[in-house]
Amino acid sequence: MSFKFVQAKDKDRAYLLDLRKLTMVEHLEQSGQFLTEQEHLDRLNDAYECSHIVFYQNEKIGTLKYREQDEELEIMQIQISPRYQGQGLGKKVLEQVLHQTDAETVKLTVLKDNPARHLYQRLGFTQTDEDEYEFHMQLCLTDRKQKQNIKAG
Repeated sequence: MSFKFVQAKDKDRAYLLDLRKLTMVEHLEQSGQFLTEQEHLDRLNDAYECSHIVFYQNEKIGTLKYREQDEELEIMQIQISPRYQGQGLGKKVLEQVLHQTDAETVKLTVLKDNPARHLYQRLGFTQTDEDEYEFHMQLCLTDRKQKQNIKAG
């Protein structure tokens, strides 16, 4: 299973805004955050150059916003279209990114009420901090790669 990540263009904003609202509003509202249309746009536009459309079998299935700096990968957003949820695609997208990166550390945040937190934990992420709305999580890939080498050896 292989995914293609294509950097988002200006023409993708409407798709990404719709996807954001479809996948995030429920979780945001459960956490007490009721965003206006403009606030959704502001969050979409923040670091827009890091946004990628995720394709699987030539179908647009979601988005992955990430940035890699030095030896750290920050996953800023992952959203899989509801049409494709429940098939393990989000997990597979993350596994592909984790496998391809040269970063030693991967960081992300997840809303406290978002069930995706359990996926991140299964992938080896641990909570490092929290704020009012989110858990801050981290995965040390050097440890993970060392463990995989031990298992393979």
